[in-house]
Amino acid sequence: MAIEGFDYKGFAQNLAQQALELIPADFNENQKNYVANTLLNFSAVAGEALYNDTQFNFNLDQAVMITQIIAEWSFHKSVDLVRSGIPQQYWDPIMQKIAFTIFEIAKNAFSQNLPQEQCLQVIEHHVKKTYLDCIAELKEKNLIDEGLMEQAASQSNIDAMAQQQVEQAEEPQPAEPQGGIPQPGGIPQPGGIPQPGIPQPDAPHETGLGAGAKVLKLATLAMVFRRLQQEKVQTILNKFNPDDAESVIKFMGVNDLDKKVDTNAALRCIQEIKTNLPEPTQKINPSKILAKIQSVAEHIDREKLEQKLRLERVNVRKFVFTALEGEYYQIPPKVANIIATHLEDSV
Repeated sequence: MAIEGFDYKGFAQNLAQQALELIPADFNENQKNYVANTLLNFSAVAGEALYNDTQFNFNLDQAVMITQIIAEWSFHKSVDLVRSGIPQQYWDPIMQKIAFTIFEIAKNAFSQNLPQEQCLQVIEHHVKKTYLDCIAELKEKNLIDEGLMEQAASQSNIDAMAQQQVEQAEEPQPAEPQGGIPQPGGIPQPGGIPQPGIPQPDAPHETGLGAGAKVLKLATLAMVFRRLQQEKVQTILNKFNPDDAESVIKFMGVNDLDKKVDTNAALRCIQEIKTNLPEPTQKINPSKILAKIQSVAEHIDREKLEQKLRLERVNVRKFVFTALEGEYYQIPPKVANIIATHLEDSV
């Protein structure tokens, strides 16, 4: 049954039109058109699929939200691809995989009525993972070199925008209308519904810093650090990525930060940090990678594994089957871990 009132074509057009104002000024016309058209195409296709969906029976708000999420991530990752240095001929296949991943994960998450913040965090995780997997695949097929793979993997327009807003957190901001679920025909402006990964320090208390999981963690840490001795805080921050450390320091200087972050969200964030944050000294090491590969072999026989790897490069196949014998075939640990993780997720 079609979703009454869902003008997905008009909605996609409006999303694309407003995205034009956010495209980096240093992009040439071809690059700007690619970003805008990618967002338009994927959001229109997703909107049409949701409009005609008969399995999940999403309501208007859910259809709008899913379409917007696809549009926003299409924008961010297409910007990342433009800046990555990867040849344009490989952009579309990567974006298609990302869009498909978002659509499937979002449908399942929203159909289970998960909290919005949790939905966005799950989607963000899978988007970033798919992007890195696609880049690693290009490297494995010898279509790009390791330097270009590292350069592409380091791109994150969504984090760059988040950092920009962090830097503006202390500046006086004009009052914004209270956010809410957007209706077809318009994309939310800053201060509207949270965008994935982008902080909104001056949004109403109910939305706090929005769905920017990383930024929310940094803001939560800032509130905790305010209660610690300065020397202890500095010792901890010395172990942080410099950009993250700077963000925490700036958050510590924001007036009434505790009123701008939802209390329940902050408590969940603290618990997540406590249970999931890796040990500071934890590193990728061959023994853990070997264990991961060998664990996969317990769930799939060798013939099926050989079939799965038949199109991979010789070094990739040699790495996997050498690992099954308990030995580490010498390839860079980062690449080895990507291969192991990809294999683990595909079984």
